Amino acid sequence: MALGSTLDLIPGVRGFKNRYHRWTPVYPAPIEGQYHSAGYLIFDPGIPEATLNAATKEMLDSEPIKGKEWHHGARYFDGWRACPAIKAIALAPRVLRLLRQVYDREPLPFQTLNFPVGTEQRVHSDAIHFNSDPATYMCGVWVALEDIDLDNGALVYYPGSHKLPVVTMEDFAPGPGAAHYPLYEAYIAKYVEDHKLVAERAILKKGQALLWASNLLHGGGTHVDKSRTRFSQVTHYFFEGCSNFTPLESYGGYRHLRKRDWIA
Repeated sequence: MALGSTLDLIPGVRGFKNRYHRWTPVYPAPIEGQYHSAGYLIFDPGIPEATLNAATKEMLDSEPIKGKEWHHGARYFDGWRACPAIKAIALAPRVLRLLRQVYDREPLPFQTLNFPVGTEQRVHSDAIHFNSDPATYMCGVWVALEDIDLDNGALVYYPGSHKLPVVTMEDFAPGPGAAHYPLYEAYIAKYVEDHKLVAERAILKKGQALLWASNLLHGGGTHVDKSRTRFSQVTHYFFEGCSNFTPLESYGGYRHLRKRDWIA
């Protein structure tokens, strides 16, 4: 019997090895530094192709998507509750290891969104939808379930924009509430212009992933070829030891705290 197998028979050794592996860095420190500098990282999440294909089928068979005419807001919200493959992507071990590495806390996935086509959503920061205390302990991981290019809605993002001040409701609205979201979109459009931010596009091969920081400005790129799909999944994560709240519903010192169902 190999030495490693023999050691695993000692009580506690296998559990220690599993815990150690969970915190083993995915990338060397310079790559981690690139994420903190740019606010995003394109990486291999190590998800089997069979899981990617199964997640696509689960989305296509879901009530919000199946038999419907897809528009650019079409999405399957929180499919992880019913679909094993969507849940498996949210809990992909290599993704969780990377998040532990760059945030030094245990990641807590809480939301999945699966898309049949590009969203063409206007530029925004996730920090207007989700935030935490301590601030910005939240991120998104976008997994390409098929090849994504400039013609089928590749994501738009602005490297380094996560370092700008977090925009809050007090910056643009007379009060809290989603009714003021158009004011936010207009404010961000001018914000991008005023700071002379330069956009990049996320050209991903099937199975690649894009990790972005909570305050990174991003949006849905134009879906030029309407005959094509843009199968993809986004999972949002908070982190252990942080409270979380909904900034859209927060104002003037009041924080709209949320109780989340963690994906586990």
